[in-house]
Amino acid sequence: MHDTGNFMKQLLRRGCAAVLLCSLFGAASTATQTGKVTNLPLPRFVSMKASEGNVRRGPSLTHRIDWVFKRRDMPLRITAEHGHWRRVEDRDGIGGWVHYSLLSGVRTVIVEQDMLTLHQRPDREAPVSAALELGVIARLGKCDPGWCQLRSGGYRGWAPKEKLWGVGANEIRD
Repeated sequence: MHDTGNFMKQLLRRGCAAVLLCSLFGAASTATQTGKVTNLPLPRFVSMKASEGNVRRGPSLTHRIDWVFKRRDMPLRITAEHGHWRRVEDRDGIGGWVHYSLLSGVRTVIVEQDMLTLHQRPDREAPVSAALELGVIARLGKCDPGWCQLRSGGYRGWAPKEKLWGVGANEIRD
């Protein structure tokens, strides 16, 4: 005969292990999610190609326009795909569905700190080449684990990645 208490403890341990494994595999699958249309990673960053773009409640022209993005080169995060439509969100998490023709793969970021200094090298002690105001949109260049190279208004330099929106925290760019 089995001891009912030990049997229940074993069953509970196995159940907990199964739940843990399922949650780990579930987390791994969301980290490597890809779009069903493009097969590109989701979420991913893009920018507004157009100077104006309607943001709709759903992925078609029949859906209501909730608002209009009016900033060319604004970085956006794509979170879903449906046919020729992409669900996007801005740095405030506000978004909706935009036609893919309004988007560009050119990468940009928004400066999240007022008077963010650009350095000549990815080093806080390196000489400063410029300072960017809060909300400035800059072109994104190379990124290492902590710094990204930016271009804006004829200036170029490196800025700490955590002061930018439009680039992933673990993203490396060559």
